[in-house]
Amino acid sequence: MGFDTMPRFVTFDMNGTLIRFRINDAIREVLGDRLPAEIADEYLRMCKAYRIDECTGDYQPFHRIVARSMERASRRVGLEFRESDAQAVYETVPTWGPYPGVTEALNRLAEAVPLVIITNSDTAHAVRLAENLQAPFEVVISAEEMGVYKPRLRAFEYLFERLDATPDELVHVSASPMYDHRPAAVMGIERKVYMDRGFEHDEHWLGYERITDVADLPVLFGLPRP
Repeated sequence: MGFDTMPRFVTFDMNGTLIRFRINDAIREVLGDRLPAEIADEYLRMCKAYRIDECTGDYQPFHRIVARSMERASRRVGLEFRESDAQAVYETVPTWGPYPGVTEALNRLAEAVPLVIITNSDTAHAVRLAENLQAPFEVVISAEEMGVYKPRLRAFEYLFERLDATPDELVHVSASPMYDHRPAAVMGIERKVYMDRGFEHDEHWLGYERITDVADLPVLFGLPRP
C-alpha cells in the first residue's frame, strides 16, 4: 500500500473530499416546511442527479447549476420552485468547513510535496473554501477558470496544461469515482487515492488506493500520520 516515488504534485478534488459538502442540509434548511418529508429524499436524489447532468453540458456558473437542478427536481416531484431558494442555497457554500483531520493531514503532506486543488466551484467560492482548509496550496483551479466541470475530460486536460505536468507526475485524490477517478483514469493518471466518504460505491477496478481515514493519506507517501 502506498507510492514508491513522490509525485511532482498531489491534486485534490475539494467539495466532498476535503470540504464537507453540505448542499442537502442547505436545501432542507432553505426550503423548511415547504419540502414535505414524504418526498424529501427523492427530491434531494433528483437534485444530485440533475446537478451531474447540468455539469456535463456547456459551462454555466455554479449558481445556475444549483438553480437548474433544483428547478428540474421540483418539476419532477411537483414542488414549487423559487429562484431565491436556489440563490440562498448557493450562498451557503463558502461557509462550509473541512472534514475532521483534513487540515492536519494536508499540512503534513505539504511538508513533502506541493498540493493543488481542482474543483467544480466558482473561483470566488474556491478561494474561500481553500482558505477554510487552512493548508498551503500551490494552485487552486476552479471550474470557472477551466470553463468546464468534472467529469468532463477537458478538466483534466486543463490541469495538465496549467501545471505543465504529465499524468505520471501526479497523484489525484478524490472521494468521487464518478466525478474524478473515472476521467482521471481515462486521461492516464495511474496513481490515484479514493478517499471513501461512503456516498459512492467503491470502483476498485479504476486502480486507486482506497482509504477511509484521511490521516492515512500522508502514510501513502511514506510520511508519519499527523
